[in-house]
Amino acid sequence: MSEQQQSPPSHPSWGDAIRVYLRPAVLTMLFLGFSAGLPFLLVFSTLNAWLRDVGVDVAAIGFLSWIGLTYSIKFLWAPVVDRLPLPIIGAWLGQRRSWMLLGQALIIGGLLIMSQVDPTLALTPVVLAALMVAFGSATQDIAVDAFRIESAADDVQAAMASVYIMGYRIALLVAGAGALYIADFFNWGTAYLSMAALMIIGVLTVLLRPEPPRSISDQTFEQEARVQQYLLDSAHLPDWWRKAGAWLIGAVVCPFVDFFVRNGRTAVMLLLLVGLYKVSDLAMAAMANPLYIDLGFELREIANIGKVFGFAMTIVGGLVGGILVLRYGIGPILVLGAVLIASTNLLFALLAEIGHSIPMLMVTITGDNFSNGLASAVFIAFLSAMTSRQYTATQYALFSSIMTLPGKFLGGFSGLVVEGLGYSQFFIIAALLGIPAILLAIWVARTGAGIPPMPSNKNSAATSDT
Repeated sequence: MSEQQQSPPSHPSWGDAIRVYLRPAVLTMLFLGFSAGLPFLLVFSTLNAWLRDVGVDVAAIGFLSWIGLTYSIKFLWAPVVDRLPLPIIGAWLGQRRSWMLLGQALIIGGLLIMSQVDPTLALTPVVLAALMVAFGSATQDIAVDAFRIESAADDVQAAMASVYIMGYRIALLVAGAGALYIADFFNWGTAYLSMAALMIIGVLTVLLRPEPPRSISDQTFEQEARVQQYLLDSAHLPDWWRKAGAWLIGAVVCPFVDFFVRNGRTAVMLLLLVGLYKVSDLAMAAMANPLYIDLGFELREIANIGKVFGFAMTIVGGLVGGILVLRYGIGPILVLGAVLIASTNLLFALLAEIGHSIPMLMVTITGDNFSNGLASAVFIAFLSAMTSRQYTATQYALFSSIMTLPGKFLGGFSGLVVEGLGYSQFFIIAALLGIPAILLAIWVARTGAGIPPMPSNKNSAATSDT
């Protein structure tokens, strides 16, 4: 058989799949993940610990949890990040890096303000600075997601996601335990000042890495032009209104139209999978720690096992997920992730029946975190594959919002279910909630809906190394 007649292998080798983690584009996500994860706890649990430590009223601390809504509504300004070039630095750094840098500047500025203010004397400046940090962090998230998707092919997205998760988790340790240690040895101002300094890691990454290639297709321009021209031709409307409406349609309406045009009848099914994939995990999350405590585990046991085994297995799960996706494609591993997310709830049910058992606690936390890491890596790859490069930031921000809403809503009733039925039955119900996601994932794996075909040879595993 001649060389031209030989068909290339359908999958990259294990060696090529593992070496994907050595690519500069993939390693970049470790530092951007750290930059994205660092601010998160600083406006949540770490901030709550600081305020309570200095005697701020618990009711006031509870209201501050609303700052977290900033992350849930980031899709509202994602179209601006997607389409509006920033003056001066936009021309210098490009669309994605300039918005990342702006978000980082807001984070650093907010943390510096927080480090210099005494909340017992003036709580309002702390709250406003925390909002500034949260807004900058959510804006950075939008730009980082777009940067990641545009920096590599779809088959590499799981590896990119797993390294991003690793950086994010490391940052959570630094902003959580690290900030508490610094505050204990010095003071809270020094802790927040140190966190502001660590954001330089993200700034340097933005300045050193290249802007990913991005182009708007002729078809997209034509589609937007047809809709926009209607407004521009409407002479009875004010000129500023017509221009603003035309831009708004192009930035906000067209991304939704694009998704439904590309996916046709399968669009609704795909959105159902987005909303249901992690519902089994999110619905049970609030009851994990109460279960440990009610079974008699000491806080240090929960913390030690959760930090050591939980952190390590989340990283391992993410890395394994990235390799498996590159080796076998998104579809089969999407099914595996859905099965693991649902089935690990049964470990919690078994723990509830066994009672206080350190080995069983280790098995439960290890299984839960490994499954979460693997499923998160493949699911991020799936969302990235569904996202159009024409509207990267807008569509991905929408998907990530849909991903968390059903699970968080159902999680609000978790305490009532535990009170009525007990922990074992609750976690069995949580496992059953994962069945629709498993069925939808099997449908995606069989039909290929929402994801491009697996690259036919290992050449894709060797490209985009910049």
